[in-house]
Amino acid sequence: MELLIILLAVLTVFVVMAFYYEHPKAEIPHGIHQRQKLYLFHYCLNFAFGLAKFLEKVGITSEIYFLRTLMDGIPPLRDKNLCIKDLRFEDVEVRIYQPKGSTTGQRRGVVYFHGGVGLFGSIRAYERKCRYLARKTDSVVVSVGYRLAPEHPYPTQFEDCLTATIHFMRTAENYGVDPSRVIICGDSSGGTLTAAVAQALVNRTDLPKLRAQILIYPFLQVVDFNLPSYQQNEGVPILLKERTLTLGLRYLNKDLSVVEAIFKGCHIPEDLQLKYQKWVSPDYIPHEFKARGYKPFTTHPFSEELYTLVKTVFSPVFAPLLAEDSVIAQLPEAFILTCEFDVLRDDGLLYKKRLEDHGIKVTWCHLQQGFHGTVFLSLLGGVVAFRSGNKGLAKILDFLRSM
Repeated sequence: MELLIILLAVLTVFVVMAFYYEHPKAEIPHGIHQRQKLYLFHYCLNFAFGLAKFLEKVGITSEIYFLRTLMDGIPPLRDKNLCIKDLRFEDVEVRIYQPKGSTTGQRRGVVYFHGGVGLFGSIRAYERKCRYLARKTDSVVVSVGYRLAPEHPYPTQFEDCLTATIHFMRTAENYGVDPSRVIICGDSSGGTLTAAVAQALVNRTDLPKLRAQILIYPFLQVVDFNLPSYQQNEGVPILLKERTLTLGLRYLNKDLSVVEAIFKGCHIPEDLQLKYQKWVSPDYIPHEFKARGYKPFTTHPFSEELYTLVKTVFSPVFAPLLAEDSVIAQLPEAFILTCEFDVLRDDGLLYKKRLEDHGIKVTWCHLQQGFHGTVFLSLLGGVVAFRSGNKGLAKILDFLRSM
């Protein structure tokens, strides 16, 4: 009985910790369907973050290791329709999913980069998603197990993804894939990596051209954290505004005390402000996306010290929206998915505009009731699936089948 009381007391502490871990509190707009389900998921996520911090403080395990273990979850059962192999492309771990059965001609190939801000995520965490894509589109899918920070500092993650992609493009026929039908794909920070890899390949004459790139609610810029989507959705789970930058700085191993100064725009020198405003500006966000509220923001005085500390964030590898026009103009066809209730919505809208301004074909899917992570959650199925995510999945499958 006493043990039970102690366990209940400890659980109560964790519950309180979970409710107060995030600030500001979650804001679930009425435009999101299944609002109570999202609130419950947000609570569980906060509980996990709070518990991870507690376990690290008492010396049981590290916060990052605990969260990674939770994300990995329970692996699915064997799949009789797929041949699944763990391989290495150069020094990069990959898992390849090949549909069984014959096909007329060579299949398309999909190279997938998982999300997780370069800190979390794994091949195992994305097992269901990659199996689903392989089965539903009769594609050969390569899931890239790039190394994670902080053990492997940025830009190791980009370098691993680029290495794996190049290796696959050179050896695609060995896996029954048409080299001219290779598509790269990723969600969230995996979308960042997808855009960066596509940009890195534009001048490679020794490789086939990428067929397409699929960006699922990607993070793409660090110039303006006060775009309409950041203002409207700063408290919407699962990617709150503060969490976006905090995790990004942890990925880069930077001091978290600079978060507020970056939100105020103090990290950008005047010459870069003038350069980037051609590509990153609320003026380029269509009016209908400002209807839920937007107030123009005035940046604060520039800090040379802050710029020196964080200038890495302006690299197109970290912020692909800041790539030069000469690179953007050579990119392959794109599919971009955005969600209305996502702080990263306007990153996707601005990248869509840049691509289209240079004549690049873009297939755009906007989930009006969607939020960041909705597609990933829907792939888990069951009670955690959201209708908006199912719609996004269907659009992704349609795009892949058209390639």
